[in-house]
Formats: sequence, structure tokens, C-alpha cells
Amino acid sequence: MSTPFPLPARPSLAAPLPAAARRLAPGLLLVLAIAAVAVSAGAQPALARHGLSALTLAVLAGIVLGNSVYPRLAPAADPGVAWAKHWLLRAGIVLYGLRLSLHDIAQLGVAGVAVDAAVIVSTFGLACWAGQRWLGLPYEQAALIGAGSAICGAAAVLATAPVLRARGESATVAVASVVVFGTLSMLLLPLFATPLASWLGGMPQLGLYIGSTVHEVAQVVAAADAIDPALADAAVVAKMVRVMLLAPFLLALSLWVARSAKAAGAARGPITIPWFALGFLAVVVLGSLLPVPEPLRAALLWLDTVLLATAMAALGLGTHWRLVQRAGLRPLLLAALLFGWLVVGGGLLNKLAGALGEG
Repeated sequence: MSTPFPLPARPSLAAPLPAAARRLAPGLLLVLAIAAVAVSAGAQPALARHGLSALTLAVLAGIVLGNSVYPRLAPAADPGVAWAKHWLLRAGIVLYGLRLSLHDIAQLGVAGVAVDAAVIVSTFGLACWAGQRWLGLPYEQAALIGAGSAICGAAAVLATAPVLRARGESATVAVASVVVFGTLSMLLLPLFATPLASWLGGMPQLGLYIGSTVHEVAQVVAAADAIDPALADAAVVAKMVRVMLLAPFLLALSLWVARSAKAAGAARGPITIPWFALGFLAVVVLGSLLPVPEPLRAALLWLDTVLLATAMAALGLGTHWRLVQRAGLRPLLLAALLFGWLVVGGGLLNKLAGALGEG
């Protein structure tokens, strides 16, 4: 029996979703699931005490899956994974500015900011010079390892890669190198805390030294807490000022890359302004000047951790052992050289700053 008004066809469950969303969904769901597990595990005290943050756990989980089950899922998941690695990373870097305030900079003082800046400039310069001249690494590879060692580990590598337009495998190798020696620094510094504090002039100076030389934020907290929980405040402030200097570093690097390309006659002449670096600075300033309710701030910091962990999971999924093997030992040798400079050269810079402050 026919009806005067034909019933509409039953809608498909996929119909309301745009084609782009359907294409991205499998990969996004996968990296979000990895990030959720990493964030939950990273909050466990036993793991946090050893510097295993959500970011580190996310990239490690991504690497394990990327070398086991992910190749079978890649045809469907690759678009969403690539989108997360690009856009969620940038959003996470912008929100990262909530972790720092202008008050933190004032508390550290001019000498402390100068030490952080000197550590960044000297470490990055050494990486570019030694990486290319001594080890024969491509510029982008040396620069990424230098940025990660000089500023804030894996987050700095991921933030610098778009400015250099670096290949994914270059960023992957740089992250692996930085994680290895950042972890080593975190484990070794507490063993030599007493002689280091004596040489630097006291425990407060040791806290500043840890913050200005150890790679990741979580590693700074773990190293300082293992020595004396009272060191954590000074160490974290020094570290977060290093993180804040990521934005001007990216702007200066973008300008240098554009000028170098123009001088070489390359087509890439215009300056690439990393909008996420400007967003990072804006969040630092706004978060310092405008009161943010603590529940909202805590929620945004949690969201930031999820965004960065998701980007790290996406990076890990694209990490295949053959890429690391193809890179060889040279990236690890460069990371080892920079680790030695941070331990020794960073100590000398902090010692000099302390002497000038006393004078």
C-alpha cells in the first residue's frame, strides 16, 4: 500500500559527518586513545618520580605501536595522525604559555634570564656548528637536536620542525636523541648534588643550574625533587623561563631561515612567522595580567597536556626503527656532545652569573 507522503530514507550514521571528518576520525581516535592512557599513567607518582611524563610515555607508546600493529592500520589512520601532529601540536604550544607568568621572570632576575639565554644560544650554536662540520649531519637534523637540547626537549623539537620545514624522520630522530640524554641528566645530577652545590655556591644555585641545563620540564622536577623538594621551585622557574624563550627563538630562526634562502637564490624567500609562537607569548602576557580562575586554569593545563601528548603519540606512530638505523650514530653523538656542554658549560655559566651577582 502506497502512502501519499513517502517516508524519508533512513539516514546513514556517517551521513552527518563531512567527508574530511570521516577521513580524519580513525587516526584521531587512535592518537587520542594513546594520549589518554599516557596522561593517566603520567599522573601516577611512581612514574612521575622517574621523570616519565605524559609526553614521554605517549611517544614511547606510539613508537611501540608504530613498529608493531600500526602498519596494518596506517592506510585508514594516516590522515588523522598527520593532522594531529600538525594542528594539535600548535594548539598545545599556545596553551603551554599558561605555565609561565611575567612574575616568574621577575623572580628569576636579570642574571637568571641571561644564563637561560646564554645556554640556549651556546647550545644551539654548538649543535649547528659541530653537527655539520664534525659529524656531517644535515642542517635541519643538527638544528632540531640543538633546539631540543637547548630549550625544552621534545616540545622544542616539534615546535622548531615546522619553521625549518623539516622531514618527519628528522624530528623523530631528534626527539629520540634528546629523550635519551635528558633522562641520563635527570638520573646523574642527584648523584653529584653535594659537590655541585658546593662548587656553585649553595643549594639555591644548584636549583637554578638544574633548571637551566636539564632538557624536559618533567625531568627538571624529578631531578630537583630527588635532591631536595625545596629545590623544585627555583629549578622550575629557571626551566619555565627557558620555555618562554622558545617563542623569540622561533621568530629569530624563522628570520634567519628566510634570509639564508634568499641569499642562496632559493625560492623560499618570505619570512615564515610561526603564529603559534606569537600565540604562546600572548597567552603568557594575558595569563599574567588577567586573573584566571584556578578551576579553569587547571582544566586548560590538562587540555594542553592532552594536546601535546596526542601530538607526541602521532609522532611516535611515524617512528620506525629503520629510520633511526638509517640516521646512524651521528645524531646520538651530537646529542652526547650537547649533553656534555650543558653539564660543564652550563655549570660555568651559572658559576659566572653567581660571581657577578655577588660582586
